Amino acid sequence: MDRIEQYTLIPLRDMVIFPYMISPVFVGRDKSVNAVDIAESSTKHIFFALQKDDELDEPEMDDLYSTGVVAKLLQVLKLPDGTVKLLVEGVDRARLLSVADEGDCLFANVSILEDEEVDAAEEPALYKMLAESFNTYAEVSKKINDNILQSIAEIDETDRLAYSIAANMPMRNEEHQAVLEMDDSTARVEKIIELVQTYIELTKMDSRIRQKVKNQMSKAQKEYYLGEQVKAINEELGKDDDFKADMDEIEEKINSSNLSDTVKERAEREYKKLKLMSPMSAEATVVRNYLDWLLSMPWGVFTDDDLELENAEKILNRDHFGLEKPKERILEFLAVKKIAENIKGPIICFTGPPGVGKTSLAKSIAEAMNRKFVRMSLGGMRDEAEIRGHRKTYIGSMPGKILQSLKKAGSSNPVFLLDEIDKLGADFRGDPSSALLEVLDPEQNNTFMDHYLELEYDLSKVFFITTANNVHNIPQPLLDRMEVIHVSGYTEREKLEIAKMFLVPKMIKEHNVQERVNIADTAILDIIRGYTKEAGVRNLEREIASVVRKCVKKLVQKPDQKSVRVNKATIEKFLGIPKFRQEDIPNVVEIGVATGLAWTPYGGDILQIEVAVSKGKGSMQITGKLGDVMQESVKTAFTVVKSHASKFKIPAARFSETDIHVHVPEGAVPKDGPSAGITLATAIMSALSGRQVKCDIAMTGEITLRGRVLAIGGIKEKVLAAHRAGVKEVILPKANDKDLTEIPADVRNIVRFHLVENIEEVFEIVII
Repeated sequence: MDRIEQYTLIPLRDMVIFPYMISPVFVGRDKSVNAVDIAESSTKHIFFALQKDDELDEPEMDDLYSTGVVAKLLQVLKLPDGTVKLLVEGVDRARLLSVADEGDCLFANVSILEDEEVDAAEEPALYKMLAESFNTYAEVSKKINDNILQSIAEIDETDRLAYSIAANMPMRNEEHQAVLEMDDSTARVEKIIELVQTYIELTKMDSRIRQKVKNQMSKAQKEYYLGEQVKAINEELGKDDDFKADMDEIEEKINSSNLSDTVKERAEREYKKLKLMSPMSAEATVVRNYLDWLLSMPWGVFTDDDLELENAEKILNRDHFGLEKPKERILEFLAVKKIAENIKGPIICFTGPPGVGKTSLAKSIAEAMNRKFVRMSLGGMRDEAEIRGHRKTYIGSMPGKILQSLKKAGSSNPVFLLDEIDKLGADFRGDPSSALLEVLDPEQNNTFMDHYLELEYDLSKVFFITTANNVHNIPQPLLDRMEVIHVSGYTEREKLEIAKMFLVPKMIKEHNVQERVNIADTAILDIIRGYTKEAGVRNLEREIASVVRKCVKKLVQKPDQKSVRVNKATIEKFLGIPKFRQEDIPNVVEIGVATGLAWTPYGGDILQIEVAVSKGKGSMQITGKLGDVMQESVKTAFTVVKSHASKFKIPAARFSETDIHVHVPEGAVPKDGPSAGITLATAIMSALSGRQVKCDIAMTGEITLRGRVLAIGGIKEKVLAAHRAGVKEVILPKANDKDLTEIPADVRNIVRFHLVENIEEVFEIVII
């Protein structure tokens, strides 16, 4: 049965008293002083309990922990300031049952708690572990004096040893209280061992940190000492003046540059930091490089635009033949800029085959607008830091290429060419196309944040131009921020004019044979027809360069010869046998062969689709490295032919007793897309019906199961490919009639167009 007793109560603010322990206690509150007087004149015992909140002056029962200690008064000493110093010895653990406030003193009814004895089998091991843990702590911390160690070493009872160690450990009051509240002696000993081990690790960690800080301080002191020595040596050698001049130069740049308040504040802060550093330290190099970049950027520097439309149009026409749409868009921008000065720079994307002049057009735009020109190639770029820069946390970090290019231009409003945007990559270092979203967004790029500078930079006045061969390879979010202008391939007449106006004079000037080499128009036409087959003029330029080189060789070998004239008769001698023949598409009729038109990122092309039939069981074989979409077009075309079989007197048994082989030549070249639908249907119909097809009529268009002909893309490139191949008639979907306006007038005058709505119209035109 529990033993209930009543004692005067003293709440403790910041300590816990344990049984067996002799502890000094200072008492100052009036009720606590009265409690001492009453106990001294009666039982000599007081109940001590820890306050939950040490700020309370008059705690109630709920403000006290329920487990405390009944202690015996050993000594009472009243001090001059009214406080009382007690020396008490813990006797029993007790649980607080109730508190009575008698006005001048607190009384507590408590229940005396009995400790459960330590398990006899485990006691020797627990005793040894407890003593060794405490000795280890004393050795590591150096905070336990020898007298305490000696007195604890003389204790032979496990329970008493546990309380003694707990009382002498620098634990928090909550940890002391948790130990006091445990009834199971074995668990209490294990808890104290755990706490001692924890404090051993904390002490070791604290020691390591202190040693590390000490070493770092020693290193810093050493660097400072050596730095002062170097400074003294430099003063003797006269080199200290260089550092001072360097600092003065930076300060002058900060004061004289056209910096915004934010940028200037940042520069001044970094400058003050640099002045306090040793010039020899690595951090000083990082800060110095940062200041160099910060002060060399063209903050607020803009070139004056030349907004005269006549001059701009003259420059564009001087450098480029044709390209009406891009030229018109630039003139529109200049006209709007003349009226609305604060308009944001446009984001234009030139797409088209290689060699059509996308990059050189951007240079001409910069000259026409009197702006600086910078070019950045994006082909194969995989690191996001190339766009946004590196964090300035290590030596060698720098801004991204966007800001590097602006520094190179020395202007905040250049014409900025981002070349080959469709060839961006991505890997573990980030996605550059995602980093470009902010750069190429007119609504966001006025606050572009580079990781290195960590300051907002206004890109809204920059005229961004991007180039791509295939718009489908550009991520959709990035494409959405750009205005796409398609730059198609050139006609034969346009290539001739470009060669006469630009390529031939350029090559003659580069080879320094002005007025000594003359290339006739007929020779240029032969080069175009027999040695090139492309949408652009890059290969044409190479062939012209080859002709000029051979002329130079002839002039060097024959010093007496003053000039060389190249005409139609001498081209084959210079360039060898023609690589391409004009009569690629013969004016013949065949069975199972139809001429189609294809689009590629490098221009249009001609495809002759072949279908062969043989006795079999109705199977179909498809060859030519066709993609999934084109293979589906073959199956759709076959079904359409089946549905029209009766009109062309094809017996039903023909489909079940005949094997069909569909082949698209150039089998190593991947092909895909739906626009070969009517060509496939025509070839299959011809092969199964045995009727001939006019092979000199090219066609393109997607087909449905009902035989409808749907619109497709790339009309201009496909028609130009047909024109280059000598085709005079082309079948197009009627829905593409609006695209005929994009085809040059000289081609429209030569080529006859058939606009069809269903497959029957196609069959009527090409099947004999």
